[in-house]
Amino acid sequence: MKQLSAHFMPFAERMQAEGLPDIFVHTFAHYYEQLAKGVTGLITESEIEPVGLLPDVTQFSEELAEVGERVLPRTAVIKLNGGLGTSMGLEQAKSLLVVKNNLTFLDVIARQSIRMDVPLILMDSFSTQEESLAVVCQYEELETALPRSFLQHKEPKIRCSDLLPVDWPANPSLEWCPPGHGDIYTALVTSGTLDALLAQGYEYAFVSNADNLGAVIDYPILGYFAHHGLPFMMEVADRTRMDRKGGHLAQQRDGRLILRESAQCPEEDQDAFQDITRYKYFNTNNLWLHLPTLQRVMVRQDYRLGLPMIRNRKTVDPRDVTSTPVYQLETAMGSALAVFKGAQAVRVPRSRFAPVKTTNELLLIRSDAYVLAADFRVAPTQAQQSAQTVVLLDPEHFKFVSDLEARFPHGAPSLASCTRFEVEGDVCFGPGVVCQGEVKIMNKRRQQVQIAEGAVMQGTYCFD
Repeated sequence: MKQLSAHFMPFAERMQAEGLPDIFVHTFAHYYEQLAKGVTGLITESEIEPVGLLPDVTQFSEELAEVGERVLPRTAVIKLNGGLGTSMGLEQAKSLLVVKNNLTFLDVIARQSIRMDVPLILMDSFSTQEESLAVVCQYEELETALPRSFLQHKEPKIRCSDLLPVDWPANPSLEWCPPGHGDIYTALVTSGTLDALLAQGYEYAFVSNADNLGAVIDYPILGYFAHHGLPFMMEVADRTRMDRKGGHLAQQRDGRLILRESAQCPEEDQDAFQDITRYKYFNTNNLWLHLPTLQRVMVRQDYRLGLPMIRNRKTVDPRDVTSTPVYQLETAMGSALAVFKGAQAVRVPRSRFAPVKTTNELLLIRSDAYVLAADFRVAPTQAQQSAQTVVLLDPEHFKFVSDLEARFPHGAPSLASCTRFEVEGDVCFGPGVVCQGEVKIMNKRRQQVQIAEGAVMQGTYCFD
């Protein structure tokens, strides 16, 4: 490995004192040197162009499904499970939240893996590992010779003023941040998980977010990946106006696919970035890895994939905008699309993308607009696939899970026949409420409004 530079040594010493592995220290040094040289990580419109038609998984043949079934015994599932759900007021792993039929995300994921008879491995953070393993270890059917979990690394935040490690004595834990889910490739190596998978004969890995319960092993998709001998594959879906601010798929001038996140887009290119007719596909973060290729590339490149850097400017205390400005350097795991020669993207239906980032999405998935299928995939109903219900809850009264559950004490209303459900103000819902078409409820009173048991709602309701 390259010798660390003198101006990086304060970071190296801090990281080594925390017991972080040398491979990760040198990886972070690589991105720090880019920052110090003025690299912004931005991807301009002049560097990329839109992507045309992609292979559509809904058109994949039965023969590909048979290939997928044959290689399933050589396939593992990896779930990104590092999030705490703090944006929804949680102080525990988001995956421990009850999501459907009194089951948590992790319960559903465990049952998905048991049904498919594939090993389940979590990529945890220091904050989520202990509680999450307590749930997963209850499922004896998941016991294998493989690790149940491996840890995402952490890195120092960088003070913007002088590019030195930030100090925050009031809460030293805030001096550190996660390096983004692009860290998965380094963490697979440093934890020994990649070696363990290969030693046990595993060749393929399906990677997805723990909060996306639509992401399950699909025989035709796995078969396509294996049949074509691909090193890396990304599932993408059609962008809608709800996705216009999220990362999108593009291609470089040489035809190689690339992922551009919002933090990598210059301000002057924002209009093009958000144009869903120009950039038609977004990354679902459902990825397929060929593990032997990953190992070969990592060894060849001195255990550094060289993913594009994402430079995020924040404050050391995210709750205090007056605290010290810092840089957080991140990478996105989907950006490996541009690293692996021959990597591909495939178009998947929206049903494979059902993430829960806010209480809006949590309420929708808890409702009858989504069902828990026989394979334990949480999928939209057929009506929901065409309706694509939009839920907009007043953040003042519904932002946190505790707020949501206090105002829906009997569970979610029926949203199966609802295209838009919007609530402004403080409103509490009785049992058996049914919403149809577009429903908007506005409470302008100071006291809470109660929606009666069994109410059938359609249109606009204003309480003033």
